[in-house]
Amino acid sequence: MKNDSELAQRLRRRGFLGVAAGTTAAALLGTAGAGTARAAEAGTPAGASARGGRGRPLLPPGRLGVQLYSLRDQVSTAGFARVFAELKEYGYDEIEFAGYTQGTAGPITLPELRRLVRDSGLRAVGSHVGYYSDDPAAYTFATSLDQVLDDAAELGLKHIGTASGPFRYGDTVDAWKRAAEDFNTYGAAARERGITFYQHNHAEEFSFASDRPDVRLYDVLLAETDPHLVSLEMDIYWAYCAQFRFSVRPDGKPAPFDPIDYVLKQPHRYPLFHVKDGEHDPSTRDGYRMTDVGDGDIDYQRFIGGVERLSRHRSHHWIAEHDNPADSLSFARRSADHLRSLRAKPDC
Repeated sequence: MKNDSELAQRLRRRGFLGVAAGTTAAALLGTAGAGTARAAEAGTPAGASARGGRGRPLLPPGRLGVQLYSLRDQVSTAGFARVFAELKEYGYDEIEFAGYTQGTAGPITLPELRRLVRDSGLRAVGSHVGYYSDDPAAYTFATSLDQVLDDAAELGLKHIGTASGPFRYGDTVDAWKRAAEDFNTYGAAARERGITFYQHNHAEEFSFASDRPDVRLYDVLLAETDPHLVSLEMDIYWAYCAQFRFSVRPDGKPAPFDPIDYVLKQPHRYPLFHVKDGEHDPSTRDGYRMTDVGDGDIDYQRFIGGVERLSRHRSHHWIAEHDNPADSLSFARRSADHLRSLRAKPDC
């Protein structure tokens, strides 16, 4: 076990301890503006964006996706085929699974599901599976690793990951080092099959270790996981909520950070992003109230533009999501409209 000094040195060496707010982002991006409603509803002319003006699309071609958890009500009643047809009509290129069943729409096999994705003109870019469960028969990475990877391979997935926080063993530094060991194991097994393992964040990953108030848990995860085996899917909304909630350490010392700095330091570790939006509301615990993409205050012109500007040679996937949309099909349509309307600035 490393002592405190050795741990701090390792975190610094990996470049994640004490990420300063806006340091890298400010140098690359300049000052960020506030969010706007989607361009189509604001009366922006075709081929233009309220944020970006005329020019090439901000999103790279073929990289607009949606997390099917946002459309679980439609999947479980209308079925995958009808949902895929709607998504293609809205302009989506990719989907990310959150389960492989379709409720009352009837049973479906994995080969049938793979054909549906292909025939719809979409691509399945990833899937969320649970990290662990106390039930040894549960379908999670910890209890059913081989089956999880078998299913991912049968669906032709290039990425498979978990949205469960790495709190299996607690919230101490050593607990997260143990979770990192689990993730390295899953990543190695996935890599043998040509699949990339990833971990998706919520806000709590950016909190501080209960035994080390000077150490952010997310930094431990990044320092202790092998970058060749474990990738990250940044949920941008939850990262901004974490920026609001965890900018001060438990000992009262300031610890500001900018979510994009994590990405810009190691963009190759972030193949996937969840594009959620929210209206800033400091009266709430998280500092934001979730909205359809384009209706909130998260500056995606800045965020997507900054990542793509630095990493044009990489293949990032931008996946729209809303945890509980009032109307899931409306969310999918409006979010796609907004993201497809964004235009790159001349220097992006």
